Amino acid sequence: MSRSRRRATAPPDTDPCPCGSPRPYGRCCGPLHRGESAASTAEALMRSRYSAFAVGDAAYLMRTWAAGTRPATLELDPRTEWVRLEILGTGEGTPFHHEGTVSFRAVYREDGHEGELRENSRFVREDGAWVYLDALA
Repeated sequence: MSRSRRRATAPPDTDPCPCGSPRPYGRCCGPLHRGESAASTAEALMRSRYSAFAVGDAAYLMRTWAAGTRPATLELDPRTEWVRLEILGTGEGTPFHHEGTVSFRAVYREDGHEGELRENSRFVREDGAWVYLDALA
């Protein structure tokens, strides 16, 4: 995912969470973005990373990227609006595992056209915290 709609600030805590959870942003991805808590599963990290793309939080994306695959910089595309996330499946990635996968479909809008990104992402634990490793082919 290299696209994102930038926001000047994070959404209010009472707004719906961009990840599609029924919980508001302040009780879902907001605490993760602010560093107040950590994702307990690979899916929770995937959802919080999608939300970070949606709100333009490149710093969170870099913090939650595995050291061995993290790019030196990350430029988010302000023309892209992330619209919806659909989790298609998960593999392991629970508090009892060291690795996990999350397959997802992310819908975006750019220049008036809708598109989608499908990925099967791989996550691992580094220093006890879930981080994004890479996309499986």
